[in-house]
Amino acid sequence: MKSTVAEIRRRFDGEVERFANLETGQVATVDARLSLELITEAAARLVPDAGNLLDVGCGAGNYTLMMLRRLPALNCALLDLSEPMLARAAARVFQQTKKTAEMFQGDVREVALRENHYDIILAGAVLHHLRDDADWEGVFGKLYRLLRPGGCLMIADLVAQDHAALTEVSWRRYASYLEGLGGSEYCRKVLDYIAREDSPRSVTYQLELMKKVGFGSVEILHKNLCFAAFGGVKSRRTEGGR
Repeated sequence: MKSTVAEIRRRFDGEVERFANLETGQVATVDARLSLELITEAAARLVPDAGNLLDVGCGAGNYTLMMLRRLPALNCALLDLSEPMLARAAARVFQQTKKTAEMFQGDVREVALRENHYDIILAGAVLHHLRDDADWEGVFGKLYRLLRPGGCLMIADLVAQDHAALTEVSWRRYASYLEGLGGSEYCRKVLDYIAREDSPRSVTYQLELMKKVGFGSVEILHKNLCFAAFGGVKSRRTEGGR
């Protein structure tokens, strides 16, 4: 049985301090800082005149803060299940910019957001919580509709492999990485909560889904074991006004 949304929210409610520090909050993620830097730099290059940012699953705000270093004038919208995470992210944004971020507390599948409004959407370590195909297609379709034409969706996340043999290789090597960080007990702890909470899909699956919902182009920025950074751009001309 996978964790419920409420169970995931409660876990993150209690981990604000850890996730407010990239060096400790993302230590179990291979190449966390590199992926963060890659997706924010890519977004800034793809949409240099961006005005509106949406950070989906913003946590304590690390991705938004890095994005603001590159495009300081952005208006920021923060979305997260956890109210304490949202509060910390908004406070950090205000500290850096003296601007108030718009906050949305809830599940990305359910929260009402403005369509054709955002120039950049970031999704850092959040989409792996989606479950079945309907979830994945529904959320990717929604994120596409939220973007303005010419806008980009950039993702850094836990991913699966398409083939079982390669999945075994990836996860065996990832387990070795975790053991090197904190020993066998730490490794078991991380793998256990991944098994409970997460349902990652492959990069190939997600890029094909992005094209299916309408993205005009997609890119892989980085992949290492079961983590990747990638994204797509919404064409400036869209069919049917999507």
